[in-house]
Amino acid sequence: MPSTRHRAPRTEVNVTGAGYGVWGAGWGLCCENDSCYGQDVGIILNIGKAEVRRSLWSRAACTLGVSTLVLTGVACSSGADTGAVAGAEAGSSSGVQSDRLAVLASFYPLEFVVERVGGNSVGVTNLTPPGAEPHDLELGANDLVEVREADLVVYLRGISAAVDNAVNTAAGTRWFDVTALARLEADIHFWLDPLRLADVADGVAQRLAELDPSGAEAFRANAAALRADLTALDAEFVSGLATCARRDLVTSHAAFGYLATRYGMQQQSVSGLSPDGEPTAAALARVADFVRDKGVTTIYTETLLSSATARALASETGARVAVLDPLEGLAEGAVGDYLTVMRANLGVLRTGQGCT
Repeated sequence: MPSTRHRAPRTEVNVTGAGYGVWGAGWGLCCENDSCYGQDVGIILNIGKAEVRRSLWSRAACTLGVSTLVLTGVACSSGADTGAVAGAEAGSSSGVQSDRLAVLASFYPLEFVVERVGGNSVGVTNLTPPGAEPHDLELGANDLVEVREADLVVYLRGISAAVDNAVNTAAGTRWFDVTALARLEADIHFWLDPLRLADVADGVAQRLAELDPSGAEAFRANAAALRADLTALDAEFVSGLATCARRDLVTSHAAFGYLATRYGMQQQSVSGLSPDGEPTAAALARVADFVRDKGVTTIYTETLLSSATARALASETGARVAVLDPLEGLAEGAVGDYLTVMRANLGVLRTGQGCT
């Protein structure tokens, strides 16, 4: 399995009296095949006058505790790969770095694609933590170090102002915007159309191949396998939503436009494209009239968003409330992946839209 990491809370530790200064020491471990990789980036160890910057996914110890990793050095239990920070008086360090590409994804759907396409040749980090909205993402100093040291940053312009700002101030060939591949319209939620996501996967495979030509064949094969999975998912949606009694999709946030268009439905949202938008009284009245006129029986709210508006509207109109996942990010502790969540969405839609 490819290695995936989410951001963890960072701490800053200053150890005096031993010649060590440790910055950004938010360590965790990800072990695979008896090899372990440090879970933080941009860690700077000041040893005397020497400064060693450890890159993303540098080899770290499986057998040592977190505090030991940070303060005394690293080693691997298999004995195959070792790297240790020498004592303060030595003023030097050594280590073996992973040859995998270090890739950042700005939010979950792109993490999923990079993970599937890159396979074991890529270590992917999601800039948006589980349970967080990419729209609300803020990048701290440590995050910008990650961005600066990554081999590639895969992002979608328009979903995260913080990432867009980072691109504007540090633009370069390492930035890969998938906007053109997704064939965006006004709505940015392209990934809810599985075939658009497959197109993005093909583009990611090409970009990874440019960075690692030796892996080009594997990247293309992985993208083809992902396209097959997404095509099968699309077929499930086509057949599953073909016989629905109701074709109007009333949602709290206009995140499902591509999905609705792909599968022959019409989306009517309460708050528009902004998930944080507060609907006016007039807008609520308009949607309530729509629900009554069209015989809508279900109003859809979302994971990661408050359901208060949808519930108030449902109470007024006699409709029920159901939850769809727009897949902007996985909830904390969520089990499964994009394919799992999309199939769960299909089940919710079949019930809510009266599909037989």
